[in-house]
Amino acid sequence: MNVKRMRTRHHRSNGSNGSSRQLNGQIPMNRNHVFDSHGPDVRVRGTAQQLFEKYLQLGRDSTGSGDRVAAEGYFQHAEHYFRIMNAMAQAAQQSQQERAERLAARQQRAVAQTNEDGEDRQENAPQPDIQEESEPQPELSEG
Repeated sequence: MNVKRMRTRHHRSNGSNGSSRQLNGQIPMNRNHVFDSHGPDVRVRGTAQQLFEKYLQLGRDSTGSGDRVAAEGYFQHAEHYFRIMNAMAQAAQQSQQERAERLAARQQRAVAQTNEDGEDRQENAPQPDIQEESEPQPELSEG
């Protein structure tokens, strides 16, 4: 029996399973991340915003047709994707704030480095020889 091992795309055996692209086992998400949702009686695919709107509409339709139980299920799914959208917005805002802080720190280091370089140049610049004056200098009179 000749059994060959199937190699998949992620066949690294050294323990590096691409975790540098993932944060604590979670897939980093952005607002364009596509979800496969298996809601009550329906299967939907799309972004969090699209799924939120779809489940909200299904909930309204179920409410209009008098099926309060199905409507509640759809509204719960809509709430789930609403929370995901809020979490992604919060993460994006935090990431933007961290980038701004890193940029400000980098600019401060650059200014400090420029100031240090300027002071070093002044200290290392050749100083004019100052000799004691042997003759008195004539006084200038305004007139």
